[in-house]
Amino acid sequence: MRHVVVMGVSGCGKTTVAERLGQRLGLVFAEGDAHHPKANVDKMASGRPLTDEDRQPWLETLAGWTREQHAAGSSTVLSCSALRRRYRDVLREAVPRTFFVHLHADFDVLAERMRHRAHFMPLALLESQFETLEPLGDGELGVRVDVTPPVDDVVAAAEAAILRQQRG
Repeated sequence: MRHVVVMGVSGCGKTTVAERLGQRLGLVFAEGDAHHPKANVDKMASGRPLTDEDRQPWLETLAGWTREQHAAGSSTVLSCSALRRRYRDVLREAVPRTFFVHLHADFDVLAERMRHRAHFMPLALLESQFETLEPLGDGELGVRVDVTPPVDDVVAAAEAAILRQQRG
C-alpha cells in the first residue's frame, strides 16, 4: 500500500495533480479542502489566515481518513496544503511512510493562476501561505515538483518519484 499527500500553497494544482495520480496509480482520492469545517472556510473566504489551532482538527480528520483507508487495505492520495512540518507530522502519524509531493512555483506564477479560478481562498492569503510554508526537510519522505510545465509533465514527474520511492 502507498499513501501520498500532494501539498503546497494555494494555486499550485494540488487537486488536479492528486486526482490524476489517483487515476494513474489506482489510489483512493480525497480533497483535503472538502474536510475543512465551515468556520475555517468562512475565515479563509473573509481573507483571514487560519491559525494552527484552526488547522489541528482538520489535520486530525485527514489523518483519520488515511488511517481508515490504510486499515481497509486501500492506497490513498490526498490533496492538502500541509505547509508546515508539524502539519505533515500529524498526517505521518496516521501512516508513517506517507510520501509527500510538494508542488511549487514562484509567487507570481501562482498568483496569476489564482486570478483565473473560482475558490474560497482569496489571492490575498497566498502571501501568508508562502510565509508559512516550510519545504520538505531532512528525514521527510517526498519530492519537490515544479508546476510551471504542463500539468501532464507535472503528474508524470510526481508519478515517477512515487514509483522510485516504492522500489527503493
